[in-house]
Amino acid sequence: MGTAATEGERAGEREGGDGGRLPRPAGALRRLLPAVGGTLVAAAGGLIAVGCFLGLYVRPTSDDWCVAWKARDLGVAGITSDFYNTQNGRIANAFLSGIVYGDGLAGPKILPTVIAVTFTLGLVLLGREFIRLRGGAPRLPALSALAACAVVVQALLYYGGPRSYQVLLWAPATISHTIPSVIGLWTLLLGIRTARSPRAAVRRAGLASAFLAGFVLGTLSEPFALVSGLLAAAAGLPALPRLGLARNRHPVTWCLCYCSGLVCGLIVLYTSPGARWRRAQQPAKESLLSAGELRGTAGDWLRMWDSVAGQWAYLGAAAAGVLLGLCLAAPAGREPRPALSRRMAATLLLLPVPVVALGSFAVVVGLRSGYGPSGWTYARTWTSYLVLMELALCVYGSLLGQWAADRFPALRRRTGTAVVAAGALTLLALAALVPSLQRLTTATVTHAVAWDAQNSRIRTEVARGTEDVGYRPLYIGDLAEPFFTSVYARDWVAACVSKWYRVDRIHRL
Repeated sequence: MGTAATEGERAGEREGGDGGRLPRPAGALRRLLPAVGGTLVAAAGGLIAVGCFLGLYVRPTSDDWCVAWKARDLGVAGITSDFYNTQNGRIANAFLSGIVYGDGLAGPKILPTVIAVTFTLGLVLLGREFIRLRGGAPRLPALSALAACAVVVQALLYYGGPRSYQVLLWAPATISHTIPSVIGLWTLLLGIRTARSPRAAVRRAGLASAFLAGFVLGTLSEPFALVSGLLAAAAGLPALPRLGLARNRHPVTWCLCYCSGLVCGLIVLYTSPGARWRRAQQPAKESLLSAGELRGTAGDWLRMWDSVAGQWAYLGAAAAGVLLGLCLAAPAGREPRPALSRRMAATLLLLPVPVVALGSFAVVVGLRSGYGPSGWTYARTWTSYLVLMELALCVYGSLLGQWAADRFPALRRRTGTAVVAAGALTLLALAALVPSLQRLTTATVTHAVAWDAQNSRIRTEVARGTEDVGYRPLYIGDLAEPFFTSVYARDWVAACVSKWYRVDRIHRL
């Protein structure tokens, strides 16, 4: 009898009978969450796909003109040397720029797609590591939630701020401020894999890679170097073996190697002839630590955060994270998974806040010293900390979703309702980005059509032997164009345009 009853219960579990049926919320989770996640992936992925398609309509403007002719005439080695000696010292930046512009304008056109694909894959893999930390989750619901989080974070990053064109489509900005986040993400994944490996040779190679990645990022983007360095230092402290969050010293050693690479890279950049020349163009009127400068920097920092906080769509990252948290919650009728240790929970909750706050303040300090009181408006640099902010919102959302579902039995019995609500809030956040994308599409396509017509005319005139061609500025993305200054000798954009077309001079039409 006992055997028969056991077999009957097992059959009930398989067939959905009353004796062993999975609780309804678990079934709803397995059916509903992939559908909601798929809807979010389609919505956010569609927004990103439009941006990638617009890459085909990218045409040179502002710094593009200078980088394009240098990559063509000097090659990768030549442009790297030029950046080090005469521009800003960012040798890794110059190297990547030389590769992107090495085949003319083809590189900038496909760069948005390359960024989106590598970013998405890296975010999904990082989310998988987070799920492992939390104890695992059903495979299909978790995959749909991870994919949704990955594309939602990117859509918010690309279109949530005031400079969408610069963040996604303008190659000089994406190389300096968007690609570093992608490199940093994959460096973190490599560090996780290295710390987990039992092989000493793999760990040594991982530490060397961490140093190299830090050096590259230190000579690629000062804002991201500051933010990621703060994050690595803040994560390395609780990873000390004495505190019990790490089983061995490998995580803190990896953080030290990465930070060492950053410091070395920043030293090379700061001491370069190009960086010295750049600082000489705008000598500081006051010390950065003076009372006046600190007040000005604090005011700029508050104005920047006022702009960020005014975009409520960023909360869509937290709503998407709730979906992931519901995946991790125990179904009704089952005991919740063991909670994180207090130290780990405190680290996940508290670590991002000071890092984002201090990192954003460091970015403002750098912008103010480099561009003056209006430097904080260079929103393309905000990407360096906005990525971390959105990932933190995802983590907070997942922790909230799992905690609420495990803490309140009524919510655990209504998991489907919670999934639909979180999905709806995320869709509302994505809908708020549509007007920005519409404006971006109109501006980019209009600019490309006008640029192609003007380029054809200029090429025809150059072929006839004209050495002074007419040029009509074509503004886009709040970027500089020729004749932005009344003194032609100081018009660096016009000089680069003339070198791109191989003429002596251009004049305004």
